[in-house]
Amino acid sequence: MERETFFCEILLPLPLPGTFTYKIPCEWNHKLQFGVRVVVPFGRSKLYSGLVIRVHQTPPRQLVVKYIVDIIDEYPVISEQQFQLWEWMSQYYLCHLGEVMAAALPSALKLAGETKVMLNPAFDGDITSLTEKEVKVAEILSYRTAMLIAEVAKAIDIQKIIPIIKSLVEKEIVLADEEIKDPYKPKTESWLTLNRLYADDEQALYTLIDQLNNNKRTEKQADTLLQFLMIAKKACSDNKEAASYKVKKSDLMKAGKISDSRIKRLVDKQILVPEQQIISRLAAYTSEHNASEITLSSPQQKAMDQIEKQLEAKNCVLLHGVTGSGKTEIYIKLINKALEDGKQVLYLLPEIALTTQIVNRLRYYFGDKAGVYHSRFNEYERVEIWNRVLNPDLFDRHANKYQLILGARSALLLPYHNLGLIIVDEEHDSSYKQTDPAPRYHARDCAVMLAQIHQAKIVMGTATPSLETYYNVERGKYGLATLTQRYAACQMPEIWVVNIVESLKQKAMDEYLSQFLIDHIAAALARKEQVILFQNRRGYSLRLFCHSCHEMPTCIHCDVTLTYHKSSNLLKCHYCGYAIAMPRECPVCHSHDIEMKGFGTEKVEQKLSELFPQAVIARMDLDSTRSKTAYQNLIQDFETHKTDILAGTQMVTKGLDFDRVSVVGILNADNLLSYPDFRAFERAYQVMAQVSGRAGRKEVPGKVIIQTYRPEHEVLQYVVAHDFLAMYRHQIREREQLHYPPFRCLIRL
Repeated sequence: MERETFFCEILLPLPLPGTFTYKIPCEWNHKLQFGVRVVVPFGRSKLYSGLVIRVHQTPPRQLVVKYIVDIIDEYPVISEQQFQLWEWMSQYYLCHLGEVMAAALPSALKLAGETKVMLNPAFDGDITSLTEKEVKVAEILSYRTAMLIAEVAKAIDIQKIIPIIKSLVEKEIVLADEEIKDPYKPKTESWLTLNRLYADDEQALYTLIDQLNNNKRTEKQADTLLQFLMIAKKACSDNKEAASYKVKKSDLMKAGKISDSRIKRLVDKQILVPEQQIISRLAAYTSEHNASEITLSSPQQKAMDQIEKQLEAKNCVLLHGVTGSGKTEIYIKLINKALEDGKQVLYLLPEIALTTQIVNRLRYYFGDKAGVYHSRFNEYERVEIWNRVLNPDLFDRHANKYQLILGARSALLLPYHNLGLIIVDEEHDSSYKQTDPAPRYHARDCAVMLAQIHQAKIVMGTATPSLETYYNVERGKYGLATLTQRYAACQMPEIWVVNIVESLKQKAMDEYLSQFLIDHIAAALARKEQVILFQNRRGYSLRLFCHSCHEMPTCIHCDVTLTYHKSSNLLKCHYCGYAIAMPRECPVCHSHDIEMKGFGTEKVEQKLSELFPQAVIARMDLDSTRSKTAYQNLIQDFETHKTDILAGTQMVTKGLDFDRVSVVGILNADNLLSYPDFRAFERAYQVMAQVSGRAGRKEVPGKVIIQTYRPEHEVLQYVVAHDFLAMYRHQIREREQLHYPPFRCLIRL
């Protein structure tokens, strides 16, 4: 009987159009399904892992069709709805589907391509456990330092070499550089169990302990065994279970200061049996309160009712609430309702910095149901979250986990299967836009499409909506709910504008800090209150200027001015990372008449240390937050009042909630106003309004001091008046006249 011939369309993580057709070996005809990964040959010698998109029986036009080499997964690693979003992103953002796949999948799920293998130097030459083909591979590798997998296959004339290589790698006979095997390994923990012979027979156990005790050479082993039994019985009594004689190895070593060698002797004698238990890489949390216990204020309840009513008719609602109005409590109520309905929830935030504070608040109510996903996690943690979101049933002990996912824009690309609600917090923020590489997507817009695919609801929240979103509200496409007053009747901050030109004339400037701002900082510190200073430039000084030839050192790759960083004594490019040592003379004319111009957060930090030596000062910018926990530590220190003054870039403007901040200073508003972008006016308003909103959020009244050379600028008038609608109407008229978004689409080639 002639067997049927099946083909499949494979998507590869490459910037190439479409999918690629491969033939399925007969023995795998009914094994392949949508979303599983397979290894396929591509080009002359490369091997890639790709995703199965479709299985069919239509022969392709090309005469030669290559076979699939190996199957990696038993179950799909992506969902159908997720792939629909990929297709939409590929079409809308004019990029290849493979580029979307490359951006979406964690690196640990994108397996290596051209792979080199070599014989393990520790291999003792014992080939008794190897198959005939494995012996051939080991033999050929014994003559060469390293070979490509394709070269090994050709040398021994075996096409399906991958399973053999995988087997040899697992047996630790072959080492692979960028192995073609799943690099994701579950995290394990060492446990020790009492041999069943003694666990089932107490008399035999006591006899054994006596024997070990009566011999000086084994006395310590008896002590170790007794310590093991004490820990095992205590654990069982705490949990009210029957004795299981099972102890975590690290607990045993800590409890009695027991060495690994003593445990090894008991294992060698088969008294204790070691085993590896798979555990989660992710910390466990328990909820302390129920979200239903939250009592909304009257304005909050009114906004909540507006949202629920609007969501009956529309899929998307904008929650326009002033800074500090209590939008998060409304989100928690909406999330709780979705979770009770058995739905998944996605909570998008523009910055990783924000996730630390919000996560702590949400875990307070939702415990282990809340998971976090962003680029600061290592690859194995990201794969574990990916798997939990895709198929929680594979993690029986954690079946309830990760119904709620918080994260920056990459969290949008997780494989949701039952999404009911998406919250886009600070929806106006430009960080939601991916600028490089492709796909250059906007997470807010993609969230709207994702909600449509899942037939879910979406709530966008901000104090300063983007013009595009508010325009959609005016057209009736989105619903609107408003919160016009701060929570617990807190007052909006008082805003002062300091004219730098006048201050310089009156000699009331200490470098770039006005005396007015310095006095208010000193007064706040005297009252044990906190201060936030915003400067939209990192580094020490913005540029090096030569008075002889008027040149400024620029990046050889990007042609932008290099920024001076004092801590490393380097001039750095903030686009590509190019850096040069600080020159002692002008690189162009060799003049020594050079001067630092402008200032960044590093210089602000130094100046504050000189002015307020008793204060604890911290800096929050890209340079000070490169490590995984740096954000968390900075925010925690500021929350617990260990830090008095926080100076930073736009990271300090976004959604952070501190109860003792009474003074916020914007050191140079003109940096924002003079940016060459049609959105500069809108973004300047948003940034200044947002950073102003960090002040006076609880019982402490707030003051905002804006330093500028142009105090008459319209944006500043709107910020001082807290008047978003006036700013919106001014800008939307201008956009319409000049054919800018939201009236036209722009594309950059």
